Amino acid sequence: MSERLVIRGGRVIDPASGVDLVGDVIIEDGRIAGVGPSGSGGEPAEVVDAAGLVVTPGFVDLHTHLRDPGFEYKETIETGTRAAARGGFTTVCAMPNTQPPADSRATIEYVVRTAASRGCVRVLPIGCVTKGRAGKELAELADLAEAGAVAFSDDGDCVADGGVMRRALQYASALGLAVIQHAEDPALSRRAPMHEGWVATRLGLAGQPAAAEESVVARDIALAEELARAGFPVRLHIAHVSVKGAVEAIALARARGVPVTAEVTPQHLTLTHEAVAWRDGDGSLAYDTYAKVNPPLRTREDVRACVAALASGAIDAVATDHAPHASVEKDCEFDQAAFGISGLETALALALTLYHERQVDLPRLVEALTIGPVRALGLDRFEPGVGTLRPGAPGDVTVFDPDAAWVVDPEAFASKGKNTPLAGRTLRGKVVVTVVGGRVAHREGAAATASGRLTG
Repeated sequence: MSERLVIRGGRVIDPASGVDLVGDVIIEDGRIAGVGPSGSGGEPAEVVDAAGLVVTPGFVDLHTHLRDPGFEYKETIETGTRAAARGGFTTVCAMPNTQPPADSRATIEYVVRTAASRGCVRVLPIGCVTKGRAGKELAELADLAEAGAVAFSDDGDCVADGGVMRRALQYASALGLAVIQHAEDPALSRRAPMHEGWVATRLGLAGQPAAAEESVVARDIALAEELARAGFPVRLHIAHVSVKGAVEAIALARARGVPVTAEVTPQHLTLTHEAVAWRDGDGSLAYDTYAKVNPPLRTREDVRACVAALASGAIDAVATDHAPHASVEKDCEFDQAAFGISGLETALALALTLYHERQVDLPRLVEALTIGPVRALGLDRFEPGVGTLRPGAPGDVTVFDPDAAWVVDPEAFASKGKNTPLAGRTLRGKVVVTVVGGRVAHREGAAATASGRLTG
């Protein structure tokens, strides 16, 4: 007898198929069997009542730091994927800045193997561009791809050498894979802890200029355009875009047909550098290390540019850049604090701020969380149908209430990382059920095990 699950009576939005209707999603034996009007699902073995809720393909995150191997005190594949399920993500791409870094077959295979045994969502590993992420010598890209890498990145560090980046784009194109660039010219940024602007000046902190990002994006677009004209099927992807100049350069390049894609984080769509500063008890300005992220939070003008580019499709995907840290790495001086926000469990609600403020419509947001990231990196090559609700696609479904209000409590996170500047803030939008391969990985009010069984 086949295993059957029907998600009944919700607003089904599947941008990949052009579907936006009230109806049922039917899953059989771990695969989508169909989408139809309410009551078309027949007699199911299990029903999820989605009346009044939104039903979409499972979310796909292009940019997740699972910290495993090497930094398990920050996060593990088990805890990170549990957080992903709570955030509605059914597929996450694991970034390679682990210890050892994912520059060898052994590390990629470790991630694949551990995710299969301990993860509750699909994990696709990203391999390093260069050995040790040092930016000097290319890693064995073909070997990493054979082991399971779906793209290459030195994320956390920019591939600053233009010659190395050019060779990386060439070699990766032969494998049909993307190079993901962390666009930050280290000679300009000098790893300054926040954006260069009035807040940094008032706080007495060094700042990263927008040009540190803009210059690398412009250079890499030029490299990709030149190689594409020479016949190389390059794929350039810009991670966590944050400044207006970079957004404009990407939009112009895409209009010319340059093979470049981009992602933006929920924090860069909704927060500015002003989030770093707050008033101390005596009225003086102090800083919030939990708002320290790289690239840094930028200006209102930059936020508006990112939102407009997401709405127009010039930016392909919303990616979390989930970066969990131990409290000791944040509860310190700003210069010494680690960069990063623990974002998997707040990503949907923060992104839905744009919907509630009528800046981006709901189907476009869903697209940027589902088929947008899949197309950006060509992930359907590794899991056909991912990011869609087409018949035969993986039975990955996210059910959420776009209007549910809740207060962010980091101590309730499934992630080990409690580092968020959103603590105590009321957000609207809550994941109710996450289904991975036809099995419930998260249900609001219950904890999911790696096997998909529910407790609590």
